[in-house]
Amino acid sequence: MKKLLLIGMGPYNGLSIAKRFGREGFEILMLARQADKLPAIVAELAALGIRSQGFAVDIADTDAYQALLRQLALEHPDLDILHYNASAYHPALPSAISLPVFMEDLQINIVGALLAAQAFLPAFRARRQGTIFLTGGGSAFQAPAQLASLGVGKAGMRNLCFSLAEECRDFQVHVATVTISGMVQPGTAFDPDFVADAFWRLYQQPEAEWETEVVMK
Repeated sequence: MKKLLLIGMGPYNGLSIAKRFGREGFEILMLARQADKLPAIVAELAALGIRSQGFAVDIADTDAYQALLRQLALEHPDLDILHYNASAYHPALPSAISLPVFMEDLQINIVGALLAAQAFLPAFRARRQGTIFLTGGGSAFQAPAQLASLGVGKAGMRNLCFSLAEECRDFQVHVATVTISGMVQPGTAFDPDFVADAFWRLYQQPEAEWETEVVMK
C-alpha cells in the first residue's frame, strides 16, 4: 500500500488531501498539533475505507518534531509522498509583530518543511523515487501589511520548493507546490477539494512533464 505523510492535518486542505489520496489507495500518516482531534479524523477516514494513523506534535518544538520525523522515517522507508501542509497565521504589521511570534511562525512556515525534507530525502534518494509537496499561498507574491509573518513564510516556502526541486530532480524525486491565491473555503474557487485535486494532478504527471508550481487564482 502506498503511503502519504501529511504534516499539518486540518479540516480543510488537510482532510481533503487525505480523502483524495486515500480513495486512490494511499494509507495516510498525519501530524497535527492537537492530539484530541486526531481520533475523530481517523474514524472519519476509516468510514470511507481509508487507512490512517495520527501523530500529535508541535512543529515549533524542534526537538520533539525532529524526533518524530526520525521515528517515522525509520518506520516508513517506503514512504511515497511527503506533504507539508502546516502554516502559522498571526496577523500583525511588520513594525508591530513581536520577535517570538515572528520566529515561531517562520519555524512552522519554513523550517518545519526543511526538516521534514531532510528526514526523508535519504530514503527517496536511495530509491530514486518519491514526491515532496508543499502547500503554498498567494501571500508569497504580495502580502498585505497585516500578514507580515505569513507573507515571509509563504515566500520562503516557495523559494525552498524551487531549490529542493532543482536538487531532487537528478534522483527522480518530484518536488512541487500548489500556490493558493485566496482564502480556502468550501464552495468557492479555492475549495479544499480543488486544492486536493491539483495535488493529485501533480502526482500523476510523468517525469518529463513535472511542474514545480501550480498557481490557483
